[in-house]
Amino acid sequence: MSAELERLAATCIFPSFPGYTAPSWALRRIEAGLGGICLFAYNVGDLSQLAELTASLGAVRPGLLIGIDEEGGDVTRLELARGSSFPAAGALGAVDDDELTAHVAAGIGAALASVGVNLDFAPVADVNVNPANPVIGSRSFGADAHLVARHVAAFVDGLQSQGVAGCAKHFPGHGSTEQDSHLELPVVTGDVREGLEPFRAAIAAGVQTIMTAHVRVPELDDAPATASRRIIHGLLREELGYNGLVIADALEMKGLSETIGIERGAVLALAAGVDALLVGHDLGEDAVKAVQGALVAAVGSGELPEARLHEAAGRVEQTGSWTLSARAPQPVDGLAGRAVAERALRVEGDVALNGELPLVVELRPRVNIAAGDAGHSLGSVLAERVPGTGEIVLEGESPNLARALDARGNRRLVIVVRDAHRYTWMRDAADALVSSAPDAIVVEVGLPVWRPRARCSAATLGGSRVSFEALADAMLRDRA
Repeated sequence: MSAELERLAATCIFPSFPGYTAPSWALRRIEAGLGGICLFAYNVGDLSQLAELTASLGAVRPGLLIGIDEEGGDVTRLELARGSSFPAAGALGAVDDDELTAHVAAGIGAALASVGVNLDFAPVADVNVNPANPVIGSRSFGADAHLVARHVAAFVDGLQSQGVAGCAKHFPGHGSTEQDSHLELPVVTGDVREGLEPFRAAIAAGVQTIMTAHVRVPELDDAPATASRRIIHGLLREELGYNGLVIADALEMKGLSETIGIERGAVLALAAGVDALLVGHDLGEDAVKAVQGALVAAVGSGELPEARLHEAAGRVEQTGSWTLSARAPQPVDGLAGRAVAERALRVEGDVALNGELPLVVELRPRVNIAAGDAGHSLGSVLAERVPGTGEIVLEGESPNLARALDARGNRRLVIVVRDAHRYTWMRDAADALVSSAPDAIVVEVGLPVWRPRARCSAATLGGSRVSFEALADAMLRDRA
């Protein structure tokens, strides 16, 4: 019985590991029943290497769920170095063409299927009603629940048409918070039910998985949603009628690990109705062993019913079986992402360079942990088209503006900001640079809430490569 419980517990655990090849412990634990693997950018050298890695994992056990965060926009693992070929959800929502959203999602699905990934932790189903939200922003389709719901359903349809399981996240909604669950336990403000429509739409579209959020919902429970039976079993399972696989966001995120603890959080999550546990970026084999042991011990003590563990493992296996029997990837129009980026681009004034060399000055805030450090920028995209393009990155709340102005010379300043409405220092710096260079172009690559004091401005609604390319083309187009 103990060996069977250990196998069931293993099926509910989805760990990660660094590197381009699977370590022996991961292969050994897959053979012993591990239900899935979560990949990150540190597992992706190039696409052929990634395909070899996933093949080595799947060869141990067909139907293993191999998941990755590939949302488009700023959150990409396959194309972190060069930037995503697909625009952010915010751009898709701004264009508001359900068919295009489905095409873009199918493109993402086809790209994942081609390298052996069968689970995408997307789409984001959060309704971003709070512009101060530090972690969602342009990852959301928008601030209107009806619009978000339509695009979530379209994204699920497109992604899963390629045989890749979708994952609507972050239940019951992360859009009204002002904290980042990677760093602390956020509090959901307002009526949580106002953000449920996109999850209903995902369920109606047949989404294979739903991911929980490490957030506190005071109107329902003081515990993080991931560990709340009232939220997972009561709200998601009973009220919304979802019977598919529920995945907990990474256990090491401080919204859970520093409030309940990793092993305790794992037990409470399974008891609440969660089926799979991401043992993510900063954890390894020791954490897998500890979580597995905690689950088995909880069954032994009676805290976690054995039937609940059987049910959870069964849902993992059922989703794995879906990926094996799902429709094979179909040809996809590779231009859909670019079409969205061009239509989402907002331009005010004349942003054409008219032969001038640009100096791109990026006012960079702290990196969004969900996105990670990107290897591309508007400056790098412009430099591919305009040799001699300069680029300066200014970070921190006291940026050295004199450095940028001294380097300017006869160049045209292009000032890049991200979610400037959230940072007083960024707005002040952008305004100061524009005062010294009135012909400067201010580019917002996050949510375009703040209106800059500039004659020329643009907003891309996300930091994908295709969005930067669309803007670069507009800047290099001859004045009509």
